[in-house]
Amino acid sequence: MRWLAWRMLTGDRTKYLGIVFGVAFGSLLIAQQSSIFVGLMRRTSHIILDVTEPDIWVLDKYGQNVDEIQPMSLNRLYQVRGVAGVDWAVKMYKGLVRMKQNDGDFRQAILIGIDDSTMIGAPKEMIQGSIADLSRPDAIIIDEAGYSLTYPNEPVELGRTMEINDHRAVIVGICKVSAPFQTFPVIFSRYSQATQYAPRERNIMSFVLVKAEPDVNKKKLCQAITDQTGLQAIQSDDFFWFNISYYIKNTGIPINFGITVMLGFIVGAAIAGQTFYLFTIENLKQFGTLKAMGVTNIRLLRMILLQALIVGTIGYSIGIAMACAFFEITGASGQADLRGMYVPWQVMLITAGAVSLIVLVASLLSIHKVLVLEPAVVFK
Repeated sequence: MRWLAWRMLTGDRTKYLGIVFGVAFGSLLIAQQSSIFVGLMRRTSHIILDVTEPDIWVLDKYGQNVDEIQPMSLNRLYQVRGVAGVDWAVKMYKGLVRMKQNDGDFRQAILIGIDDSTMIGAPKEMIQGSIADLSRPDAIIIDEAGYSLTYPNEPVELGRTMEINDHRAVIVGICKVSAPFQTFPVIFSRYSQATQYAPRERNIMSFVLVKAEPDVNKKKLCQAITDQTGLQAIQSDDFFWFNISYYIKNTGIPINFGITVMLGFIVGAAIAGQTFYLFTIENLKQFGTLKAMGVTNIRLLRMILLQALIVGTIGYSIGIAMACAFFEITGASGQADLRGMYVPWQVMLITAGAVSLIVLVASLLSIHKVLVLEPAVVFK
């Protein structure tokens, strides 16, 4: 019966390919748009993903995300260090600055000032230069994509100079970091240097990065820091989701991508469902013949489900392959807008669930016709 189900399914190649195309198109839209949405949300937390040393991030109690920062005084750092259970705590600056090149051209950039003595928060992957070079006067490290944006079509050259807030800056290294949400260049400097580059404010410090002592409960330590300092202390993993929740609640990104994903589901269900239904209707005589020969409804039901499983599996595989190929090709082309995006396994699972629902709905529409079919239809 399996062979017969396969032959019936592929007997009309046009309709067979139409069903597969519908499922594949729906899978592609769902997987691609969902992956872009996940990638954008990850970009909002790029600094949290890259800075892996601390267990806890401490920020102003009214801070709502990693970009909306209320600067704190240095006294706050010493208060955090005085909390029992804190192994070490260091300061970090994060803010936007303007890089002015020698020819007058300028770029907005994300400046990250890391602790002078420990260099905690420095980029993990260096392409040229080293982290130790940051100890040189006016030294900055810029990310690879930011360098290409600042000096398009020019070879990488260390020692280039520019101005940041009327202060001299020298590129001493090129690093690789996670893509930021705004696609601005990301530059690193020592904290003491960053205070010179940053716009004038009475307080400069953006975050206090905290490492808990071994065997200390991090959740209780966060509560202790909050109680004793009045600041907001959040574990790194929780801070990641805290930041993403802000963008989900306060921007239109989830709605826009949700609409596209829903359209992909509806279009895929409409094409696959309609074509599969018409396929069953046109094969009613064959199903009636099988019924007249004594084939039970259960076996016919299995045949239809097998046909749905085949087109669903093939269509899903094609759709996921096309989505993966899209990100591979755009990534290889150096397209900055989609840098670092890929199809996560969670998106593959969600897409598989959506495709299963599509083929199930298509099957239910067809099954009803076969179950109520009278064998006598063969002789009409």
